[in-house]
Amino acid sequence: MTLLLVMLVVLLAFSNRDIGVWLPDPHPAPEPAQAHVLEGLPGLLEGLPAPEAAPEPVAELPPVPEDEVQDPLAGLSLEGLGDDIQVLVTENAVRFRISNEILFPSGQADLTPRGAEVIDRLATLFQDGYHRIAVEGHTDDVPIQTARFPSNWELSTGRATSVVRRLEAGGVASVRLRATGYADTRPLEDNATAEGRAINRRVELTMEAVQ
Repeated sequence: MTLLLVMLVVLLAFSNRDIGVWLPDPHPAPEPAQAHVLEGLPGLLEGLPAPEAAPEPVAELPPVPEDEVQDPLAGLSLEGLGDDIQVLVTENAVRFRISNEILFPSGQADLTPRGAEVIDRLATLFQDGYHRIAVEGHTDDVPIQTARFPSNWELSTGRATSVVRRLEAGGVASVRLRATGYADTRPLEDNATAEGRAINRRVELTMEAVQ
């Protein structure tokens, strides 16, 4: 009986040890191969696009002092603009009208030296203000079709853009500027005469009141 009891104890001890072998370790040690799965693979991430940079903050108009008069004419000195610029004053805006014959060669959108000088005068007037400035290009109804300007839409827009770029170079904040081309859709005179077509070919800069 004693011998049988001893044998049962020994078998029970071996049985517990086998069970311990198959039980999962509650605190397994990390395996090196799993902890560094990407190590030893040079160039795996090469060629992937770099993370995109954060977008640039959108420029905003400078703050308008509370005591700033909202009249577009307030503080403006229109003397010295010359006869090349026609000034039209309305209740909420001031419009500066310039003939295309002064600003551009025929069928082109690059400012002439005289045209650049006229826009520089306006840039000096605009650069320290708060008002938005809308630049509009207008043509007559004579069609144009070139590689650069397939129609008067492109020509009028190109001319307005050239004026905006010159104003920006003259110190006017770009956030205050916008360019629009209207082609021949907003004539001032009848396009049936040479005089009327000449009047319709123009650039207008509108300085809008601050809302």
